[in-house]
Amino acid sequence: MSIRFIAVLLLSLLVGTVAAQPAVAAKPAALSPSQIVLTRSKAVVDSLVANREVFRADRNKLNAFVLAELDTIFDSDYSARLVLARHSRTATDAQIAAFASALTRNLLQRYGSALLEVTGALDVQIRSETPLRDGKLMRVNSEIMRPGGAPVPIDYLFRDTGNGWKAFDVIVEGVSYVQTYRTQFDALLRTETLDAVTKRLAEGSLSAGE
Repeated sequence: MSIRFIAVLLLSLLVGTVAAQPAVAAKPAALSPSQIVLTRSKAVVDSLVANREVFRADRNKLNAFVLAELDTIFDSDYSARLVLARHSRTATDAQIAAFASALTRNLLQRYGSALLEVTGALDVQIRSETPLRDGKLMRVNSEIMRPGGAPVPIDYLFRDTGNGWKAFDVIVEGVSYVQTYRTQFDALLRTETLDAVTKRLAEGSLSAGE
């Protein structure tokens, strides 16, 4: 599985762009992880399709839309801590937040245009929902059903934030988003400071996944 596919899945699947299920009339905090995977999708798909030309003409509007949606479902700071692993131990909350923002925006800059090709033709099937760590974490096992293609297994890891469930990792065919970028940034942070790596990510002189 390519780095590009994992990044696109982060920007699209976690935003909720593949399921064709009706929304449930409930507050996001009341939804289970499986319900989040299913019910966050329809409105986002409709928005992407309805505003495709607007987003195509103005990438800033697309970026703002995606970032707003990600903020509601993806725990970017927690995920960033896992990506940074031991390098996060001496980092401040502000440094973690800056790295998380730079990483997400870097991925969006590189792969965001792929969202403009999203259609409602894909469907997601939930296979199981497994509690971990005494229910504090939840693993959602699902498959993307593609027209004319084999199903793609996708697992999501969620954590209970105290204000609803948020995803922090996506695992595509056994390949973890967190582990993939942990490997890349561990090598960089052995020779560079976190602030320097964050700055390069934000400027675009460093690309996530390379």
